[in-house]
Amino acid sequence: MKINTRILLLILLLAIPFINSLAQIELPGIFSDNMVIQQGKPIQIWGNTNPNEELTVKLGKQSKKTKADNSGKWTVTFNPLKASKEALRLTVKGKTSSRILDNILIGEVWLVSGQSNMEYSMNNHPKYTPPRKGDKNYLYNEYKAANNPLIRVLYVEKNLKSDSLPTQGWKMINEESLAPISAIGYFFAKELFENIETPVGIISSSWGGTPIESWTPEIGYIDSPLAETMVNGKINNIKVGERYQKMIAPMAPYALKGFLWYQGEQNLINGDRELYAKKQELLIQAWRSAWNDEKLPFYYVQLAPYAYSQRRKDLSPKTWEELPYFWEVQTSCMTIPYTGMVVTTDLVDDVKDIHPSYKWIVGERLARWALAKDYGKADIIYSGPQFKAYTLADSKVILEFDNIGSGLTTNNERSPNWFYAKDKRGRFSKVEAKIEDNKIVIPTEGLSTPLSIRFAWDELAMPNLVNSEGLPAIPFRIDNIQ
Repeated sequence: MKINTRILLLILLLAIPFINSLAQIELPGIFSDNMVIQQGKPIQIWGNTNPNEELTVKLGKQSKKTKADNSGKWTVTFNPLKASKEALRLTVKGKTSSRILDNILIGEVWLVSGQSNMEYSMNNHPKYTPPRKGDKNYLYNEYKAANNPLIRVLYVEKNLKSDSLPTQGWKMINEESLAPISAIGYFFAKELFENIETPVGIISSSWGGTPIESWTPEIGYIDSPLAETMVNGKINNIKVGERYQKMIAPMAPYALKGFLWYQGEQNLINGDRELYAKKQELLIQAWRSAWNDEKLPFYYVQLAPYAYSQRRKDLSPKTWEELPYFWEVQTSCMTIPYTGMVVTTDLVDDVKDIHPSYKWIVGERLARWALAKDYGKADIIYSGPQFKAYTLADSKVILEFDNIGSGLTTNNERSPNWFYAKDKRGRFSKVEAKIEDNKIVIPTEGLSTPLSIRFAWDELAMPNLVNSEGLPAIPFRIDNIQ
Protein backbone atom coordinates (compact mmCIF):
# COMPACT_ATOMS: atom_id res chain seq x y z
CA MET A 1 0.00 0.00 0.00
CA LYS A 2 1.48 3.32 -1.07
CA ILE A 3 1.05 6.43 1.08
CA ASN A 4 0.38 9.63 -0.84
CA THR A 5 3.40 11.92 -0.42
CA ARG A 6 1.20 14.97 0.03
CA ILE A 7 -0.81 13.28 2.79
CA LEU A 8 2.38 12.23 4.59
CA LEU A 9 3.74 15.75 4.41
CA LEU A 10 0.46 17.13 5.77
CA ILE A 11 0.60 14.69 8.71
CA LEU A 12 4.14 15.75 9.54
CA LEU A 13 3.24 19.45 9.36
CA LEU A 14 0.30 18.92 11.69
CA ALA A 15 2.52 17.02 14.12
CA ILE A 16 5.21 19.69 14.39
CA PRO A 17 3.32 21.92 16.87
CA PHE A 18 2.68 18.86 19.06
CA ILE A 19 6.32 17.77 18.90
CA ASN A 20 7.51 21.27 19.72
CA SER A 21 5.17 21.43 22.70
CA LEU A 22 6.96 18.46 24.28
CA ALA A 23 9.84 20.33 25.86
CA GLN A 24 13.00 18.50 26.72
CA ILE A 25 13.92 18.33 30.40
CA GLU A 26 16.26 21.22 31.09
CA LEU A 27 18.81 21.48 33.88
CA PRO A 28 20.70 24.68 34.83
CA GLY A 29 24.35 24.86 33.81
CA ILE A 30 25.47 24.21 37.39
CA PHE A 31 24.31 20.59 36.91
CA SER A 32 26.37 18.43 34.57
CA ASP A 33 28.41 15.27 34.29
CA ASN A 34 31.46 15.25 36.60
CA MET A 35 29.93 17.60 39.16
CA VAL A 36 30.73 17.60 42.84
CA ILE A 37 27.78 17.80 45.22
CA GLN A 38 28.30 19.25 48.69
CA GLN A 39 28.31 16.60 51.39
CA GLY A 40 26.30 16.92 54.58
CA LYS A 41 23.67 19.34 53.24
CA PRO A 42 20.24 18.85 51.63
CA ILE A 43 20.70 18.43 47.88
CA GLN A 44 18.37 20.59 45.80
CA ILE A 45 17.94 19.76 42.11
CA TRP A 46 15.80 21.92 39.84
CA GLY A 47 14.99 22.57 36.22
CA ASN A 48 12.30 22.99 33.56
CA THR A 49 10.07 20.70 31.52
CA ASN A 50 6.51 20.62 30.17
CA PRO A 51 3.94 22.40 32.33
CA ASN A 52 2.45 20.07 34.98
CA GLU A 53 4.56 17.12 33.85
CA GLU A 54 5.24 14.43 36.42
CA LEU A 55 8.90 13.52 36.91
CA THR A 56 10.94 10.89 38.69
CA VAL A 57 14.33 12.09 39.88
CA LYS A 58 16.96 9.65 41.13
CA LEU A 59 20.34 10.35 42.72
CA GLY A 60 22.23 7.23 43.66
CA LYS A 61 19.85 5.15 45.76
CA GLN A 62 17.46 8.02 46.48
CA SER A 63 14.37 8.57 44.37
CA LYS A 64 11.90 11.44 44.41
CA LYS A 65 8.73 12.18 42.47
CA THR A 66 7.67 15.70 41.63
CA LYS A 67 5.38 17.62 39.32
CA ALA A 68 6.25 20.70 37.32
CA ASP A 69 4.19 23.82 37.90
CA ASN A 70 2.15 25.63 35.27
CA SER A 71 5.30 27.23 33.84
CA GLY A 72 7.24 23.96 33.74
CA LYS A 73 9.48 24.65 36.72
CA TRP A 74 10.23 21.81 39.12
CA THR A 75 12.47 21.08 42.08
CA VAL A 76 13.31 18.19 44.38
CA THR A 77 15.42 17.95 47.51
CA PHE A 78 17.42 14.85 48.41
CA ASN A 79 18.69 13.93 51.83
CA PRO A 80 22.29 14.89 52.64
CA LEU A 81 24.99 12.41 51.60
CA LYS A 82 28.40 11.66 53.05
CA ALA A 83 31.54 12.33 51.04
CA SER A 84 32.27 9.57 48.56
CA LYS A 85 34.85 8.86 45.90
CA GLU A 86 32.44 6.47 44.16
CA ALA A 87 30.67 8.00 41.17
CA LEU A 88 26.89 8.44 41.27
CA ARG A 89 24.29 8.96 38.55
CA LEU A 90 21.51 11.54 38.45
CA THR A 91 18.45 10.63 36.37
CA VAL A 92 15.50 12.89 35.62
CA LYS A 93 12.72 11.08 33.77
CA GLY A 94 9.40 12.35 32.49
CA LYS A 95 6.78 11.15 30.03
CA THR A 96 8.46 12.50 26.94
CA SER A 97 12.15 12.82 27.74
CA SER A 98 14.85 12.14 30.28
CA ARG A 99 18.23 13.45 31.36
CA ILE A 100 21.14 11.44 32.76
CA LEU A 101 24.22 12.89 34.44
CA ASP A 102 27.13 10.61 35.27
CA ASN A 103 30.37 10.56 37.23
CA ILE A 104 29.03 12.63 40.14
CA LEU A 105 31.02 12.83 43.37
CA ILE A 106 30.02 13.89 46.87
CA GLY A 107 32.53 16.17 48.58
CA GLU A 108 33.34 19.83 49.25
CA VAL A 109 32.26 22.69 46.97
CA TRP A 110 33.67 26.23 47.12
CA LEU A 111 32.75 29.26 45.03
CA VAL A 112 35.76 31.42 44.05
CA SER A 113 35.18 35.00 42.89
CA GLY A 114 36.63 38.50 42.61
CA GLN A 115 38.61 40.54 40.11
CA SER A 116 41.88 40.01 38.26
CA ASN A 117 44.03 38.59 41.05
CA MET A 118 41.42 35.91 41.63
CA GLU A 119 40.82 35.50 37.90
CA TYR A 120 44.61 35.00 37.42
CA SER A 121 44.32 31.57 35.90
CA MET A 122 46.40 28.43 35.70
CA ASN A 123 47.48 29.09 32.11
CA ASN A 124 47.89 32.85 32.43
CA HIS A 125 51.42 32.61 33.80
CA PRO A 126 53.08 33.40 30.43
CA LYS A 127 51.50 36.89 30.39
CA TYR A 128 52.51 37.72 33.96
CA THR A 129 55.94 38.29 35.48
CA PRO A 130 57.42 35.08 36.92
CA PRO A 131 58.36 34.98 40.61
CA ARG A 132 61.86 36.03 41.62
CA LYS A 133 62.02 33.65 44.56
CA GLY A 134 62.01 29.88 44.33
CA ASP A 135 61.11 27.95 41.20
CA LYS A 136 60.19 30.40 38.43
CA ASN A 137 58.30 27.63 36.64
CA TYR A 138 56.36 26.42 39.67
CA LEU A 139 52.92 27.46 38.38
CA TYR A 140 53.59 26.07 34.90
CA ASN A 141 54.81 22.76 36.26
CA GLU A 142 51.84 22.44 38.60
CA TYR A 143 49.48 23.25 35.74
CA LYS A 144 51.01 20.58 33.54
CA ALA A 145 51.08 17.97 36.30
CA ALA A 146 47.52 18.46 37.60
CA ASN A 147 45.47 15.31 37.05
CA ASN A 148 43.68 14.47 40.30
CA PRO A 149 40.35 12.86 39.27
CA LEU A 150 38.85 13.81 42.63
CA ILE A 151 39.24 17.56 42.06
CA ARG A 152 36.63 18.94 39.66
CA VAL A 153 36.27 22.45 38.25
CA LEU A 154 33.51 24.58 36.78
CA TYR A 155 34.42 27.76 34.92
CA VAL A 156 31.86 30.55 34.64
CA GLU A 157 32.53 32.46 31.42
CA LYS A 158 32.72 36.25 31.27
CA ASN A 159 29.44 36.66 29.43
CA LEU A 160 26.73 39.10 30.47
CA LYS A 161 24.45 38.36 27.50
CA SER A 162 23.63 34.77 28.35
CA ASP A 163 20.13 34.00 29.61
CA SER A 164 21.51 31.21 31.79
CA LEU A 165 24.71 30.57 33.71
CA PRO A 166 27.47 30.94 31.09
CA THR A 167 29.36 27.71 31.56
CA GLN A 168 30.20 24.46 29.82
CA GLY A 169 29.66 22.60 33.07
CA TRP A 170 31.81 20.60 35.44
CA LYS A 171 35.05 19.17 34.13
CA MET A 172 37.61 16.69 35.28
CA ILE A 173 41.07 18.19 35.43
CA ASN A 174 43.22 18.32 32.31
CA GLU A 175 45.16 21.09 30.59
CA GLU A 176 42.11 22.33 28.70
CA SER A 177 39.67 22.36 31.60
CA LEU A 178 42.14 23.80 34.11
CA ALA A 179 43.42 26.54 31.80
CA PRO A 180 40.85 29.25 32.72
CA ILE A 181 40.44 28.27 36.37
CA SER A 182 41.58 30.62 39.14
CA ALA A 183 45.07 29.59 40.25
CA ILE A 184 44.21 30.55 43.81
CA GLY A 185 41.10 28.39 43.61
CA TYR A 186 42.98 25.38 42.28
CA PHE A 187 45.75 25.53 44.90
CA PHE A 188 43.12 25.97 47.60
CA ALA A 189 41.44 22.78 46.34
CA LYS A 190 44.75 20.96 46.12
CA GLU A 191 45.70 21.87 49.70
CA LEU A 192 42.24 20.98 50.93
CA PHE A 193 42.30 17.58 49.27
CA GLU A 194 45.75 16.75 50.60
CA ASN A 195 44.49 17.34 54.13
CA ILE A 196 40.99 15.83 54.06
CA GLU A 197 41.27 13.37 51.12
CA THR A 198 37.74 14.19 50.04
CA PRO A 199 36.52 15.17 46.54
CA VAL A 200 36.70 18.92 46.03
CA GLY A 201 34.78 21.05 43.53
CA ILE A 202 35.85 24.59 42.63
CA ILE A 203 33.51 27.03 40.87
CA SER A 204 35.60 29.81 39.29
CA SER A 205 33.62 33.00 38.58
CA SER A 206 35.78 36.16 38.40
CA TRP A 207 36.28 39.19 36.16
CA GLY A 208 39.27 41.53 36.19
CA GLY A 209 38.81 45.24 36.85
CA THR A 210 35.36 44.85 38.39
CA PRO A 211 34.13 46.75 41.48
CA ILE A 212 32.34 45.05 44.36
CA GLU A 213 29.02 46.69 43.44
CA SER A 214 28.89 44.63 40.26
CA TRP A 215 28.95 41.42 42.32
CA THR A 216 26.26 42.50 44.79
CA PRO A 217 22.52 42.24 44.02
CA GLU A 218 20.68 45.54 43.73
CA ILE A 219 18.31 44.54 46.51
CA GLY A 220 21.29 44.51 48.88
CA TYR A 221 21.68 48.26 48.43
CA ILE A 222 17.98 49.09 48.35
CA ASP A 223 17.56 47.61 51.82
CA SER A 224 20.63 49.37 53.28
CA PRO A 225 21.72 52.89 54.29
CA LEU A 226 23.76 52.93 51.07
CA ALA A 227 20.57 53.22 49.01
CA GLU A 228 21.13 56.96 48.69
CA THR A 229 24.39 56.30 46.83
CA MET A 230 22.50 54.43 44.10
CA VAL A 231 20.84 56.31 41.22
CA ASN A 232 18.79 54.40 38.65
CA GLY A 233 20.45 51.15 39.63
CA LYS A 234 23.96 52.59 39.38
CA ILE A 235 26.65 53.68 41.83
CA ASN A 236 29.37 55.92 40.40
CA ASN A 237 28.09 54.92 36.97
CA ILE A 238 28.55 51.24 37.84
CA LYS A 239 25.56 49.01 37.18
CA VAL A 240 24.84 47.35 40.51
CA GLY A 241 24.47 43.58 40.47
CA GLU A 242 25.32 43.13 36.79
CA ARG A 243 27.77 40.27 37.30
CA TYR A 244 25.92 38.91 40.29
CA GLN A 245 22.77 38.38 38.22
CA LYS A 246 24.58 36.60 35.40
CA MET A 247 27.54 34.87 37.06
CA ILE A 248 26.49 34.15 40.66
CA ALA A 249 22.71 34.12 41.16
CA PRO A 250 21.93 31.31 38.65
CA MET A 251 23.98 28.91 40.81
CA ALA A 252 21.93 29.41 43.96
CA PRO A 253 20.89 27.40 45.88
CA TYR A 254 23.37 24.72 44.65
CA ALA A 255 24.81 23.59 47.97
CA LEU A 256 28.21 25.06 48.85
CA LYS A 257 30.68 24.83 51.70
CA GLY A 258 31.75 28.45 51.38
CA PHE A 259 33.11 31.40 49.40
CA LEU A 260 36.61 32.66 48.54
CA TRP A 261 37.00 36.33 47.57
CA TYR A 262 39.87 38.47 46.23
CA GLN A 263 38.72 41.92 45.17
CA GLY A 264 39.11 45.58 46.08
CA GLU A 265 41.74 47.01 43.75
CA GLN A 266 39.12 48.67 41.56
CA ASN A 267 37.24 50.17 44.49
CA LEU A 268 40.49 51.57 45.88
CA ILE A 269 41.34 53.05 42.47
CA ASN A 270 37.85 54.57 42.35
CA GLY A 271 38.45 56.29 45.70
CA ASP A 272 35.90 54.11 47.48
CA ARG A 273 37.70 53.35 50.74
CA GLU A 274 35.21 54.93 53.12
CA LEU A 275 32.28 52.71 52.16
CA TYR A 276 34.08 49.51 51.21
CA ALA A 277 33.65 47.73 54.54
CA LYS A 278 29.89 48.22 54.41
CA LYS A 279 29.82 47.15 50.77
CA GLN A 280 31.71 43.94 51.52
CA GLU A 281 29.33 43.25 54.39
CA LEU A 282 26.37 43.73 52.03
CA LEU A 283 27.90 41.33 49.52
CA ILE A 284 28.47 38.68 52.19
CA GLN A 285 24.94 39.05 53.53
CA ALA A 286 23.44 38.90 50.04
CA TRP A 287 25.35 35.80 49.00
CA ARG A 288 24.55 34.01 52.23
CA SER A 289 20.90 34.97 51.80
CA ALA A 290 20.85 33.61 48.24
CA TRP A 291 22.05 30.28 49.61
CA ASN A 292 19.82 30.55 52.67
CA ASP A 293 22.72 30.00 55.06
CA GLU A 294 23.93 32.87 57.25
CA LYS A 295 26.89 30.81 58.43
CA LEU A 296 28.53 30.13 55.06
CA PRO A 297 32.27 30.85 55.48
CA PHE A 298 33.66 33.81 53.54
CA TYR A 299 37.46 33.93 53.34
CA TYR A 300 39.10 36.80 51.51
CA VAL A 301 42.50 38.20 50.55
CA GLN A 302 43.91 41.52 51.70
CA LEU A 303 45.27 43.59 48.83
CA ALA A 304 48.99 43.23 48.13
CA PRO A 305 51.52 46.08 48.35
CA TYR A 306 51.32 48.18 45.19
CA ALA A 307 52.33 51.72 44.20
CA TYR A 308 48.85 53.17 43.75
CA SER A 309 50.18 56.68 44.35
CA GLN A 310 52.34 56.39 41.23
CA ARG A 311 49.41 55.78 38.90
CA ARG A 312 48.96 58.86 36.73
CA LYS A 313 45.79 58.12 34.75
CA ASP A 314 43.39 57.51 37.64
CA LEU A 315 40.62 60.06 38.09
CA SER A 316 41.16 59.95 41.85
CA PRO A 317 44.87 60.48 42.74
CA LYS A 318 46.18 58.49 45.72
CA THR A 319 48.72 59.06 48.43
CA TRP A 320 51.06 56.46 49.88
CA GLU A 321 48.59 56.07 52.77
CA GLU A 322 45.54 55.10 50.74
CA LEU A 323 46.40 51.41 50.60
CA PRO A 324 47.14 51.14 54.37
CA TYR A 325 43.77 52.77 55.07
CA PHE A 326 42.19 50.22 52.75
CA TRP A 327 44.04 47.42 54.56
CA GLU A 328 42.52 48.74 57.78
CA VAL A 329 39.05 48.61 56.24
CA GLN A 330 39.60 45.06 55.04
CA THR A 331 40.88 44.03 58.47
CA SER A 332 37.72 45.44 60.05
CA CYS A 333 35.64 43.05 57.93
CA MET A 334 36.94 40.16 60.02
CA THR A 335 34.43 41.21 62.68
CA ILE A 336 31.73 39.81 60.40
CA PRO A 337 30.98 36.29 61.67
CA TYR A 338 32.48 33.32 59.80
CA THR A 339 35.03 35.34 57.86
CA GLY A 340 38.82 35.29 57.66
CA MET A 341 41.53 37.25 55.85
CA VAL A 342 44.81 36.27 54.20
CA VAL A 343 47.69 38.78 54.31
CA THR A 344 50.00 39.07 51.27
CA THR A 345 52.59 41.68 52.28
CA ASP A 346 55.37 39.12 51.85
CA LEU A 347 54.29 37.90 48.40
CA VAL A 348 55.33 40.81 46.18
CA ASP A 349 58.48 41.11 44.07
CA ASP A 350 57.65 44.40 42.32
CA VAL A 351 55.40 47.08 43.86
CA LYS A 352 54.57 48.32 40.36
CA ASP A 353 53.02 44.97 39.45
CA ILE A 354 49.37 44.82 40.49
CA HIS A 355 49.33 41.07 39.72
CA PRO A 356 52.01 39.57 41.97
CA SER A 357 53.07 35.95 41.70
CA TYR A 358 52.85 33.23 44.34
CA LYS A 359 49.14 32.52 43.85
CA TRP A 360 49.79 29.02 45.13
CA ILE A 361 50.76 30.45 48.51
CA VAL A 362 47.58 32.57 48.63
CA GLY A 363 45.51 29.45 47.89
CA GLU A 364 47.29 27.50 50.59
CA ARG A 365 46.75 30.28 53.13
CA LEU A 366 43.05 30.41 52.33
CA ALA A 367 42.95 26.65 52.82
CA ARG A 368 44.45 27.10 56.29
CA TRP A 369 41.42 29.14 57.30
CA ALA A 370 39.04 26.51 55.95
CA LEU A 371 40.92 23.57 57.45
CA ALA A 372 41.10 25.19 60.89
CA LYS A 373 37.60 26.63 61.00
CA ASP A 374 35.52 24.22 58.92
CA TYR A 375 37.30 20.87 58.90
CA GLY A 376 38.34 20.44 62.50
CA LYS A 377 42.09 20.83 61.97
CA ALA A 378 42.62 22.69 65.23
CA ASP A 379 46.39 22.32 65.09
CA ILE A 380 46.69 24.38 61.89
CA ILE A 381 47.76 28.01 62.33
CA TYR A 382 45.53 29.99 59.99
CA SER A 383 46.50 33.64 60.52
CA GLY A 384 49.53 35.81 61.04
CA PRO A 385 49.99 38.00 64.14
CA GLN A 386 47.25 40.56 64.75
CA PHE A 387 47.67 43.47 67.17
CA LYS A 388 45.68 42.91 70.38
CA ALA A 389 46.74 45.29 73.17
CA TYR A 390 49.46 47.57 74.48
CA THR A 391 50.97 48.50 77.83
CA LEU A 392 53.35 51.26 78.92
CA ALA A 393 56.15 50.39 81.34
CA ASP A 394 59.70 51.61 82.04
CA SER A 395 59.82 54.05 79.11
CA LYS A 396 58.71 51.34 76.72
CA VAL A 397 55.52 50.50 74.89
CA ILE A 398 54.83 46.78 74.74
CA LEU A 399 52.61 45.45 71.96
CA GLU A 400 50.80 42.14 72.31
CA PHE A 401 49.43 40.05 69.43
CA ASP A 402 46.93 37.31 68.76
CA ASN A 403 47.73 34.47 66.37
CA ILE A 404 51.43 34.28 67.19
CA GLY A 405 51.43 30.54 66.51
CA SER A 406 54.62 29.01 67.85
CA GLY A 407 55.97 32.49 68.52
CA LEU A 408 56.82 35.88 67.03
CA THR A 409 59.81 36.04 64.73
CA THR A 410 60.99 37.63 61.48
CA ASN A 411 61.38 36.04 58.08
CA ASN A 412 64.91 37.30 57.53
CA GLU A 413 66.52 36.93 60.97
CA ARG A 414 66.69 40.71 61.38
CA SER A 415 64.94 43.02 63.84
CA PRO A 416 61.28 43.74 63.10
CA ASN A 417 60.96 46.55 60.57
CA TRP A 418 58.31 48.99 59.33
CA PHE A 419 57.50 50.24 62.83
CA TYR A 420 57.07 54.01 62.97
CA ALA A 421 56.03 56.37 65.77
CA LYS A 422 55.25 60.09 66.01
CA ASP A 423 58.11 62.03 67.54
CA LYS A 424 57.86 65.18 69.66
CA ARG A 425 57.97 67.32 66.50
CA GLY A 426 54.86 65.59 65.20
CA ARG A 427 56.56 63.55 62.49
CA PHE A 428 56.43 59.80 62.07
CA SER A 429 59.91 58.36 62.25
CA LYS A 430 61.31 54.86 62.12
CA VAL A 431 61.71 53.33 65.59
CA GLU A 432 63.70 50.42 66.93
CA ALA A 433 61.52 47.40 67.68
CA LYS A 434 62.53 44.19 69.38
CA ILE A 435 60.87 40.87 70.05
CA GLU A 436 60.84 40.00 73.75
CA ASP A 437 58.71 37.22 75.22
CA ASN A 438 56.66 37.08 72.00
CA LYS A 439 55.84 40.77 72.26
CA ILE A 440 57.09 43.82 70.38
CA VAL A 441 58.94 46.29 72.59
CA ILE A 442 59.56 49.89 71.46
CA PRO A 443 61.43 52.54 73.53
CA THR A 444 59.35 55.69 74.06
CA GLU A 445 62.21 58.15 74.57
CA GLY A 446 61.90 61.07 72.15
CA LEU A 447 58.37 60.14 71.12
CA SER A 448 55.22 62.22 71.38
CA THR A 449 52.75 62.04 74.23
CA PRO A 450 50.24 60.51 73.70
CA LEU A 451 51.93 57.94 71.51
CA SER A 452 50.99 57.10 67.93
CA ILE A 453 52.42 54.00 66.30
CA ARG A 454 52.19 52.69 62.76
CA PHE A 455 53.12 49.24 61.48
CA ALA A 456 53.48 48.60 57.76
CA TRP A 457 51.61 51.85 57.16
CA ASP A 458 52.77 52.44 53.60
CA GLU A 459 51.66 51.11 50.24
CA LEU A 460 55.22 49.82 49.69
CA ALA A 461 55.51 48.10 53.08
CA MET A 462 56.66 44.51 53.01
CA PRO A 463 57.46 43.95 56.71
CA ASN A 464 59.38 40.97 58.05
CA LEU A 465 57.28 40.33 61.19
CA VAL A 466 55.71 36.87 61.07
CA ASN A 467 54.79 34.03 63.37
CA SER A 468 56.94 30.91 63.41
CA GLU A 469 54.63 29.34 60.84
CA GLY A 470 55.67 32.07 58.39
CA LEU A 471 52.35 33.94 58.24
CA PRO A 472 52.85 37.75 58.07
CA ALA A 473 51.54 40.21 60.63
CA ILE A 474 48.52 42.34 59.76
CA PRO A 475 49.28 46.06 59.20
CA PHE A 476 47.81 48.38 61.84
CA ARG A 477 47.93 51.78 63.50
CA ILE A 478 47.26 52.85 67.09
CA ASP A 479 46.87 56.36 68.43
CA ASN A 480 46.47 58.02 71.84
CA ILE A 481 48.66 55.56 73.74
CA GLN A 482 49.05 56.99 77.24
